[in-house]
Amino acid sequence: MRALAVTFLLTLLSFAVALLLSILGSVVYSQVEHVAPNLQYAYRHIAFPFAIGVGSIVLVVMLVVETRNYQQRKVLAEIERATGNN
Repeated sequence: MRALAVTFLLTLLSFAVALLLSILGSVVYSQVEHVAPNLQYAYRHIAFPFAIGVGSIVLVVMLVVETRNYQQRKVLAEIERATGNN
Protein backbone atom coordinates (compact mmCIF):
# COMPACT_ATOMS: atom_id res chain seq x y z
CA MET A 1 0.00 0.00 0.00
CA ARG A 2 2.87 2.34 0.79
CA ALA A 3 4.39 1.71 -2.63
CA LEU A 4 1.16 2.74 -4.35
CA ALA A 5 0.85 5.90 -2.26
CA VAL A 6 4.43 6.98 -2.98
CA THR A 7 3.98 6.13 -6.67
CA PHE A 8 0.81 8.22 -6.87
CA LEU A 9 2.39 11.21 -5.13
CA LEU A 10 5.57 11.16 -7.20
CA THR A 11 3.59 10.72 -10.42
CA LEU A 12 1.42 13.69 -9.51
CA LEU A 13 4.48 15.76 -8.62
CA SER A 14 6.27 14.84 -11.85
CA PHE A 15 3.16 15.70 -13.86
CA ALA A 16 2.92 19.10 -12.20
CA VAL A 17 6.59 19.92 -12.77
CA ALA A 18 6.54 18.66 -16.37
CA LEU A 19 3.37 20.63 -17.09
CA LEU A 20 4.86 23.80 -15.62
CA LEU A 21 8.07 23.46 -17.62
CA SER A 22 6.28 22.53 -20.84
CA ILE A 23 3.89 25.49 -20.51
CA LEU A 24 6.81 27.82 -19.91
CA GLY A 25 8.59 26.32 -22.90
CA SER A 26 5.50 26.74 -25.06
CA VAL A 27 5.13 30.37 -24.02
CA VAL A 28 8.79 31.11 -24.72
CA TYR A 29 8.57 29.35 -28.09
CA SER A 30 5.42 31.27 -28.99
CA GLN A 31 7.10 34.56 -28.12
CA VAL A 32 10.18 33.75 -30.19
CA GLU A 33 8.25 32.50 -33.23
CA HIS A 34 5.37 35.00 -32.88
CA VAL A 35 2.67 32.34 -32.87
CA ALA A 36 -0.11 31.49 -30.42
CA PRO A 37 1.03 29.15 -27.61
CA ASN A 38 -0.32 25.63 -27.95
CA LEU A 39 -0.95 24.61 -24.35
CA GLN A 40 -2.85 21.46 -25.32
CA TYR A 41 0.34 20.17 -26.89
CA ALA A 42 2.21 20.84 -23.64
CA TYR A 43 -0.36 18.84 -21.69
CA ARG A 44 -1.05 15.95 -24.07
CA HIS A 45 2.32 15.33 -25.68
CA ILE A 46 4.83 16.35 -23.03
CA ALA A 47 3.54 16.38 -19.44
CA PHE A 48 1.17 13.41 -19.52
CA PRO A 49 3.54 10.91 -21.19
CA PHE A 50 6.38 12.10 -18.95
CA ALA A 51 4.26 11.53 -15.84
CA ILE A 52 3.22 8.06 -17.03
CA GLY A 53 6.87 7.14 -17.60
CA VAL A 54 7.98 8.47 -14.22
CA GLY A 55 5.06 6.73 -12.51
CA SER A 56 5.98 3.40 -14.09
CA ILE A 57 9.61 3.70 -13.04
CA VAL A 58 8.68 4.77 -9.50
CA LEU A 59 6.24 1.86 -9.16
CA VAL A 60 8.88 -0.69 -10.16
CA VAL A 61 11.50 0.87 -7.86
CA MET A 62 9.10 1.05 -4.93
CA LEU A 63 8.04 -2.57 -5.38
CA VAL A 64 11.68 -3.66 -5.38
CA VAL A 65 12.38 -1.60 -2.25
CA GLU A 66 9.30 -2.93 -0.45
CA THR A 67 10.19 -6.52 -1.39
CA ARG A 68 13.71 -6.09 -0.04
CA ASN A 69 12.39 -4.53 3.18
CA TYR A 70 9.95 -7.41 3.64
CA GLN A 71 12.65 -10.01 3.10
CA GLN A 72 15.01 -8.20 5.48
CA ARG A 73 12.37 -8.00 8.21
CA LYS A 74 11.61 -11.68 7.72
CA VAL A 75 15.29 -12.67 8.06
CA LEU A 76 15.78 -10.44 11.10
CA ALA A 77 12.71 -11.94 12.78
CA GLU A 78 14.09 -15.42 12.09
CA ILE A 79 17.47 -14.46 13.59
CA GLU A 80 15.77 -12.98 16.64
CA ARG A 81 13.65 -16.09 17.11
CA ALA A 82 16.71 -18.34 16.70
CA THR A 83 18.73 -16.44 19.33
CA GLY A 84 15.82 -16.43 21.78
CA ASN A 85 15.72 -12.65 22.29
CA ASN A 86 11.96 -12.03 22.45
